[in-house]
Formats: sequence, structure tokens, C-alpha cells
Amino acid sequence: MANQQTYVTANHDEEKGLHRTATGVTMSPELFEKLYLSPKVPRTGDYHKRFANPTALGFIGFVISASTFAMIIMGWGGATGLQPVAGIFFFVGPVTMILALIFEWILGNFFSMMVMGLFSVFWLSFGLLQLPNLGLGTPFATLEDPTGMASREYNAAIGLYLIVWGFAFFTFFIFTTRLNGVLATIFSLTATATWILAAGYFKASWGDFEAGGKLQKAGGAIIFAVSMLGWYMCFVIMAGEMRIRFNFPVGDLSHYWPTTDVDLTARDHSD
Repeated sequence: MANQQTYVTANHDEEKGLHRTATGVTMSPELFEKLYLSPKVPRTGDYHKRFANPTALGFIGFVISASTFAMIIMGWGGATGLQPVAGIFFFVGPVTMILALIFEWILGNFFSMMVMGLFSVFWLSFGLLQLPNLGLGTPFATLEDPTGMASREYNAAIGLYLIVWGFAFFTFFIFTTRLNGVLATIFSLTATATWILAAGYFKASWGDFEAGGKLQKAGGAIIFAVSMLGWYMCFVIMAGEMRIRFNFPVGDLSHYWPTTDVDLTARDHSD
């Protein structure tokens, strides 16, 4: 009976991408990329065996912030204004992602470290726009617009800023095509949503606030779709770490790229 149980466990491990050896358990490149969102490359040390996977922590902070942000700018439930949930810009998103960033750096996971850093500074910088007490629009204030936040200069500046962010997200999208379809879709949609929000700010800068509001809702709808994909990716990572007996698909794209010329298995055994 014990032998049968051992066989079942070993068979399940192989299905999940884990391979038992005399000295421990090795992980296939496909499973590694699914859990850590980075290609498996040779590393010195055994940090992946000593420390927990931080990627899901960063994802959970991102999706809570993104889904809340999206629902509010779409006006669900009559919500208007992001000031009541300013915490998503300064605590929920950035704190969890900065913690994840630090440990991704320790583990040597380059791409996931970059992702955590990118979204951390995005939430922090965009959150400043939601704090009217800072008076960011004051230099453009007029008698008709004492806050300056409806001015052409103020909204055009934010529009340009979001265009640059869109290109940053698109750059990351290019590299996600090395990993999986879910992550690639997340970044392609994020870039699209950012450019749509930029268009909304430009419409506001020209005084067409109605069109700007519609573009804002369209951008929010896309970000909501991004957050749902993020929830799924977070679930996949947690399920993998908790050894859930189901192989959740993420659309592996790594087989479309040339394989590394380094023998990963040999390097794992030498470590």
C-alpha cells in the first residue's frame, strides 16, 4: 500500500512538473516559469529552496488595487472619486509589491522583480493625483477653475505621462511573449487601457469632459478585465505552491522560443 501511495505521489509530481531525485526535488522549466514568471536559468545558491515564492504576494496587491480602481472609475454603485480608497495607491498595491520585489531580487528572478517595481511606482505616482490637498493644479488655477485641475495644461501633462506609461507596459508585453499567454494579455491590455485613459485626459484638456468621461469608463473596463486575469494568475501560482491536483492552463509560450543552450538539469544537480 505504501509503495502504491509513493507511486501515485511520484506520478502526480511528474504531471505537475516536479521530478524527484536522490537528493531532492527538481522543477521543470515550464512549472518554474508558471510559478515565478521568469525563465528558469542557472543560479548559484539554493534560495528557491530556502525562501517562499513571493510572486503571488505581489499579484494579490496588484489585483486588489486594479479591480477597485477600475470599478470606481467606471462608476459602479454610484462611486465617484478615488480619494476614499487612496490606500490602494500607497499601501495595498505598493507595499505588497515592494516586498515581493525585494524577495524576487534575492531569488534572482529578474523579470518578475521588474514587474513588481514597475507597478509599484505606477500606483504611487498615480495616487498623488488623487490627493487634492497637494494642490498639483494650483499653478494653472483661474477664477473659473480655482483648483486648476480642469485646465488644459494640467490634463495634457497627465495625458502625456500616461502615454509614456503605455509604452513602458508595451515594452514589458514584448518580453511576456517569452512566458505565457495570460501574462502577455495582461500587459497588452494594460498598455491599451493606459493609452485610452491618456486620450480621456486629452479630451478633458480640450474641454470635452463628456467624451473624456466615456474614455475613462472604457479604460476602466479594460483594467477590470486585466484585474480578472490577474486574479486567475494569482490563483494559478497559489494552486501550484499548495500542490492542488489540477494543471491550470496559462497558455505557455516558451516553446515558441529557442531553448537555452545551458543544461539546466545538470546545473540543478550540481547545486
